[in-house]
Amino acid sequence: MAAPSLLLLLADGRFPAGAHAHSGGLEAAVAARRVTDLGTLAAFLRGRLATAGLVGAAFAAAAHRAAPAGDRRARLARLDAELDARTAAPALRAVSRRQGRALLRAGRTIWPHGPFADLPEAGGGPHQPLVLGLIGAAGGLDRTETALAAAYGTVTGAASAGLRLLGLDPYHVHALLVDLAGACDATARDAADAADGPPEDLPAAAAPLADIHAEVHATWEVRLFAS
Repeated sequence: MAAPSLLLLLADGRFPAGAHAHSGGLEAAVAARRVTDLGTLAAFLRGRLATAGLVGAAFAAAAHRAAPAGDRRARLARLDAELDARTAAPALRAVSRRQGRALLRAGRTIWPHGPFADLPEAGGGPHQPLVLGLIGAAGGLDRTETALAAAYGTVTGAASAGLRLLGLDPYHVHALLVDLAGACDATARDAADAADGPPEDLPAAAAPLADIHAEVHATWEVRLFAS
């Protein structure tokens, strides 16, 4: 499959990695009345792209860079530890690893000769961005394309959840995503550039309120989304 087609495939919400079950923190933000309409959803998406989007894209790009390296296993372990340190909320660490396991299952099935055996297994499995990085490398995407898939995924999942949680007009919601396209591209380029450095120097953008919302959301007995 040509790389552009693979990029579209990975960005498709129907890719069998369970992304459709997650709201990216939007469900808790809606319940807290911090996101109530199209304008506040737009602000939420921009904030998510600048924090979780940048960090996830940078780590996916760094894992992509590690794919052909001789010390791949050690580098992936360092990346996993660094991403763990950047994910303050235990609930979000669990979600990232849960999504990583789901994506890894898809990766091993579709690219059985990919370097997935070098991913760390401790702690409940690898973080999702690391798996995405290796999938991008196995499928022939370059580092920036892989980062773009990661950045794009952090906003589209929440945007899709907004349709269900707020009953918004899908045309208007997708207009928000079009407005974010340039920011997604810029985030992917910044993430790919950052991947040239050591793991400890990768972006560490944080969203403390999102961490708090994630912990509260994890206690709900009834919820529409897993996160």
